Parts: sequence; structure tokens; C-alpha cells
Amino acid sequence: MTTTEYLQTPETVLPRELAFGVLRVAESPTVLHQRVVRDLTLALCTFVKERHIGEVLPAPMDVVLDYANALVVQPDLLFVSNDRREIITDRVYGAPDMVVEVLSPRPRIGKLDERVAWFAQYGVRECWIADAVRKEMTVLTFADGEIAHREAAKGATRIATAVLDGLRLTPDSVFGW
Repeated sequence: MTTTEYLQTPETVLPRELAFGVLRVAESPTVLHQRVVRDLTLALCTFVKERHIGEVLPAPMDVVLDYANALVVQPDLLFVSNDRREIITDRVYGAPDMVVEVLSPRPRIGKLDERVAWFAQYGVRECWIADAVRKEMTVLTFADGEIAHREAAKGATRIATAVLDGLRLTPDSVFGW
């Protein structure tokens, strides 16, 4: 399937992606997964809106990483800074500044390492991996197309982010239910 064909498919709330021409669709996520997405969306939207620094969008939101090679992903959550807001139109055309992937008990679409490699390769600056079972947040920082730094946070330890400077968010506040 081409990117043009993918973008012409009917709108759906089911998670899906186009991986180099292959359409992948998943069932709806679990309640635990959605709690994490909800709570992160609320926290990040509040922070970003108060500072007028960009936009936070939850899934399902198509992110066209490579139009020519038919690579479209749907991270669980994404942030695009004001400096790069031109990539947001009817979808996101290009790499967000930050993406969040929430781990699920059963992998839903593709493999995490594959997605992380795409984020690094196509210019995402930072990827958060939320593990609700372990109540842990791992932040991956990318440089030169690969992981440059990895830092995990648990409990009351602040989540270390370079993209959202000044954010005072902890795993306890994300996984506090």
C-alpha cells in the first residue's frame, strides 16, 4: 500500500500504521494502557499550554515519517514544538519532537525496538517508554539516528526530559491509580 492509498482509507480509532507499504492494524488498547495515555495527555497538555510551547496530540494520530517509502506510525502520544508546528496539518508530516510509547502486555503493532529505531532514524528528539506494570518511565534521547542516552525513572524520581524543559513529572504522578 502506498502512503497516498493509506491516507485515503476511512477514518478509524483503531491503532494502525503503515510499515514500508504493509498495513498493520491492532485491536483497541487495554484500560491500563489508556489510563497511562489519559494521565500523560492531561499532564503534558497542561504543561505545554501554560507555556505556549507547542502541541500535544494523543493517538490515534498519523505521523508520516517517510511519505515516499510508505512509513506512517501512530505513537500513543506526541509533542511538536512551536518551532516545528508547520509539520502539523491534517496529520503530522515529519518527526515530532517527542513521542510516547505505552507498553502493553501483548505487543499491539510491530516491535518496540523497530519503532524506536524509526523514531531515531527520522529525527524524533526523545521517546518516552511507559511501563505501567513496572510503574517506570524510560526516556530515550536520540542523536545521529541512534539512542544517545537512556534514563529510567521510578517512584518520585523526576522524569528527565530535555524536550520539555522545566517539566516536573514523576512516575508516581503518571501511574498513581
